[in-house]
Amino acid sequence: MLSRLTIRNYALIENLDISFSDNMNIITGETGAGKSIILGALSLILGQRIEGKYFYNQQKKCIIEGHFEIGSYGLEAKFQEKDLDYEAGTVLRREISADGKSRAFINDTPVNLSTLKELGELLIDIHSQHATLEINDERFQLLVVDTLAANEILLKNYQSNFLAYRKAVSRHKKLEEESQQARADQDYFQFQFEELEQASLIADEQEVLEHELNSLTHAEEIKKNLLSASFLLNEDERSAIPQLKESLNQLQQVERYFPDIQSLSERLQSCLIEVKDIAAEIEAIEQDTNVNEARSAEISERLDLIYKLQKKHRVSSNQELLAIRESLSEKLHSISSSDEELKTLESEIERLRAELIDLSDTLSASRNEIIPTVENKVKELLADMEMPNSVLKIENVLLDEGSLNSSGRNRIQFLFSANKGQEPAPMNKVASGGELSRLMLAIKSLISRHISMPTIIFDEIDTGISGEVALKVGRMMDKLSESMQVITITHLPQIASKGQSHYWVYKDDQEDTTHTNIRELNSDERITEIAKMLSGENPGEFALQHARELLSGKD
Repeated sequence: MLSRLTIRNYALIENLDISFSDNMNIITGETGAGKSIILGALSLILGQRIEGKYFYNQQKKCIIEGHFEIGSYGLEAKFQEKDLDYEAGTVLRREISADGKSRAFINDTPVNLSTLKELGELLIDIHSQHATLEINDERFQLLVVDTLAANEILLKNYQSNFLAYRKAVSRHKKLEEESQQARADQDYFQFQFEELEQASLIADEQEVLEHELNSLTHAEEIKKNLLSASFLLNEDERSAIPQLKESLNQLQQVERYFPDIQSLSERLQSCLIEVKDIAAEIEAIEQDTNVNEARSAEISERLDLIYKLQKKHRVSSNQELLAIRESLSEKLHSISSSDEELKTLESEIERLRAELIDLSDTLSASRNEIIPTVENKVKELLADMEMPNSVLKIENVLLDEGSLNSSGRNRIQFLFSANKGQEPAPMNKVASGGELSRLMLAIKSLISRHISMPTIIFDEIDTGISGEVALKVGRMMDKLSESMQVITITHLPQIASKGQSHYWVYKDDQEDTTHTNIRELNSDERITEIAKMLSGENPGEFALQHARELLSGKD
C-alpha cells in the first residue's frame, strides 16, 4: 500500500507530505484546488513520461517520492528479476531537474522508466473517469475473464510455448533464407574450396620457398665467396690453419720452462679445432651449392600460385588462406546439412503448434466455464448500485487455428445493456458515463478478490451519479477497502462520508504566489466539509446534521 507521498517543487505544490491509512482514504477539494496535480505527481513515480515543465520554482529540481509497504504481496521474485534490493518498505523516487532531465530510483537504485512503470503497475491501479474507455479494450476484457478464471498458470504455460513456437518459426524463416542464398553461392564456394584444396598449402611453406629461391638465385655468388673463404683458411701461403698450427707448436715448446703457458696452449688448440670444423663446413656447403635452374623455375611457379591466391583472397599469408579454406568447407557442409535442419525445425514447429492448439482449447474451455459466473456477479453488483435491469453479456469466439496469438485464439467481447428490452451491444454505443463508471467499479471489485493489488485509486469516477446510487457506490468502495487500500478522489458527499481518513486539498494564496496543499481533516472538520459538499460554502444546521448522519452510516 501507499503509506506516504512527498512532493517538492511540482506545479502549484511547493512542499507536500501526506501519509495514507491502509483502508479507504477520501480526497476532496474545490475544483481547481489541485487534486489532479497530486495525482499527476503520483503518476510520475509510476513511470509516466514527462510532457512539460512541472516546476513551482524554476531554479530547483522537482522531487516526488512514494513510500510503499509491500511485505505481504510476494514481490521478492520481481525485485530479484530486476536486480533490485527488496525491502518491505520500498521507496519509489523521481527527480526532474530544471533542464528537463529525469532520474528514477527504486530503493535508491537508479532504474529506467520501463522498470519503474512495470513495478508501479504492481503497486497501484489508477482508475479515472477517463479510464472507463479501457473497458472497451478487448485486451482488458480478456484480462478480466482470465483473472476471474484463475488462468494465470495455464496462460503462462501457453505463452511460454507460444514464445518457443515463434522463435522456431523465426529460426526456420531465417534458415530458409540463408539456405536459399547459400545454394545460389554453392558453385562459387565449391570452386574456391577446390582451388585452395588442390593447392595443398602448408602453413610455413611460403617462407621456406622464398629462402630457397633466394639461395638459388645467388648460387654463383655464394659459391665464389665460399671458395675464397676456404682458400684463406687452408690453401693460401699464409692461410689461417697453418699459422694457428705453427703458433700452437711455439707455445708447446715453452711449456716445460713456463708451465703457466699451458692454459693458453689449450685455448689455442680449441680455436684450431673450431677453425678446422668451420673450414670443413664451408667446403661442404660450397660443394652442395650449385646453379639449378629447373628447381628455381619450380619454386617460382609454386610461389606465383601462392601469391595469386593471396591476392585473390586479399590476405598475406598461407595461414590466412588455410583459414579461408576451412571456412569454405564449413559453408559447404552447412549447405548440405541445412535441408536436414529445416526438416527437423519443421517437425518441431508442428509439434509446438499442436501443443499450442491443445492449450488454447483448454484456455477457451476455462474462459467459457467462468463467463456465466462473471455475468451473474456483475449483474448482482450493478443491481446493488441501482442498475437492476443491467445485463453484461460476454461473447467468446474461438478463432481458427491460424489465428493463434500470445493469449490463445479467443476473441472476447463485452456487450452491455442497462435497460429492459434493449439488446446487449458494445458498451461505447449504449452506456452513459455514469453507467460505465459503475460497470467498471463492479468489474474492478470482482478482480480485486482474485489478485493481490496493494492500492487502487478512483479519480472522480462518480461522474453522472448522485443520491442513492452514489451511496451504494460509496458502500462498494468501502467494502473494497477491506481487502486493499482505496484512495478516492470525489466530489460527492455520499462517497466522501465513507472510509476512515479524509484529506482536503486547498489553495493557499500568499502575497506573490499560490500553492496547493493538503491536510487530513479531524472529525468536526470532516462534518463541515461534507456539509459544504451538500449545501454550499455556508452550510446550515440541516446540512450539518445530514453530514453527521452520512458519517454515522444512517443513510
